[in-house]
Amino acid sequence: MYPFSYTKASDTGEAINAGRHGGRYIAGGTTLVDLMRETVERPDTLVDISNLPLRGITVTERGGLRIGALESMATAAANPKLRSTYPVISQALELSASAQLRNMATIGGNIMQRTRCTYFRDVTAACNKREPGSGCAAREGFNRTHAILGTSDACVATHPSDVAVAFAALEATVHLLGPDGERRVPFADFLLKPGGTPGREQAVGKGELITAVEVPAYPRPLRSGYLKVRDRQSYEFALTSAAVALHIRGGVIREAKVAAGGVGTVPWKLPAVERALVGGRPSDRLWARAAESASDGARPLTHNRFKIELLKRTVERQLRIVGDIA
Repeated sequence: MYPFSYTKASDTGEAINAGRHGGRYIAGGTTLVDLMRETVERPDTLVDISNLPLRGITVTERGGLRIGALESMATAAANPKLRSTYPVISQALELSASAQLRNMATIGGNIMQRTRCTYFRDVTAACNKREPGSGCAAREGFNRTHAILGTSDACVATHPSDVAVAFAALEATVHLLGPDGERRVPFADFLLKPGGTPGREQAVGKGELITAVEVPAYPRPLRSGYLKVRDRQSYEFALTSAAVALHIRGGVIREAKVAAGGVGTVPWKLPAVERALVGGRPSDRLWARAAESASDGARPLTHNRFKIELLKRTVERQLRIVGDIA
């Protein structure tokens, strides 16, 4: 680990000012500290924001939920209002990492975490995300766990967050506070596909803080859930996952929100699946037909072609699980 300075911000203004001058924000530190130990990240200054008043889960004026950026994953997952209103979020949180990490990690930190690509974390390997222009070792290397959607010639790394998949499905909004004031970014625009600039992963400006994630209100009843398929059942990242939310009234699907994880360079919204569901009546035939669109546009690599079929089956299974509850 390289030498660095450390400061603890007493308020948001102090944090933003430190961030403007190159400070890196840290709260739980469950990703950044790991990367510093591996010398992937070498910040000169850490700005501890853990004492800022950015916690709590509140109901918005329109009936959605606002989740403070410093709310721990464990506390958020256990929140009764979140569990009853959006089970897909609490399930995604509970299927993430380990109990110890969930106690430390925050909502804001979770959606800011960097990829778990082994080549990114190996400083001897070529990685455009870590060192622009150096190449992408994963493209010709062992790429079983890598992305099949949203990739580019520069990068094929997956985004690791589970709860980000739920936020993507529900079309959440990220609240930011920075030198130029407050702004809101739709979750679909917050996490960036690699394109030719894989090193830029989030739409966050210099000195900006994530203050909250807001989930909009949906018609009731809204049934939702999260399914994660992985090599082992604990402390493992997804091979594929599916976040599903369905509003079913009068035996007809009136609204559908679906996203996938483990397969994209960002959490992957599935609008074709959603369109196939709306107006239909829940049935095994509908679930299977809608899920066929889940892998549209996939570009598999040498070792991860299996993800195409696995993604379809994951989405179909979760549609059936959520749809059969209603």
